[in-house]
Amino acid sequence: MRTILNIIWLVLSGFWMFLGYLLAGVLLCIPIITIPWAIASFRVGVYALWPFGRTIVDKPTSGVGSFLGNVIWVILAGWWLAIGHIVTGIAMCITIIGIPLGIASFKLVPISLMPLGKDIVPIDQVRAAA
Repeated sequence: MRTILNIIWLVLSGFWMFLGYLLAGVLLCIPIITIPWAIASFRVGVYALWPFGRTIVDKPTSGVGSFLGNVIWVILAGWWLAIGHIVTGIAMCITIIGIPLGIASFKLVPISLMPLGKDIVPIDQVRAAA
């Protein structure tokens, strides 16, 4: 089921959101000081490309630096990407079949706003740890 949802997601939203994260990452690579945010953009972009079967967990070692980095991220690129997820989520929720995909798009809004201090891990790894 994950594979089917990922394929449908890839066609309807994942590829386009991936391009958005890729564009944000490339633009953030231009000034050298923002390369850490570019790396976060690429990491979240790959997750937005194929999200089903993976989840987001907090890094236990993140601290104030991650928070301050996330504030800068929201100003530079986060709010544009969050708007993209909200718009695609609403568009997908128009049809009954698209509701699970719309919910998945809404679940990506928090990480699009605050990607630093988060890890993207397989769901099986989280279940095994619990």
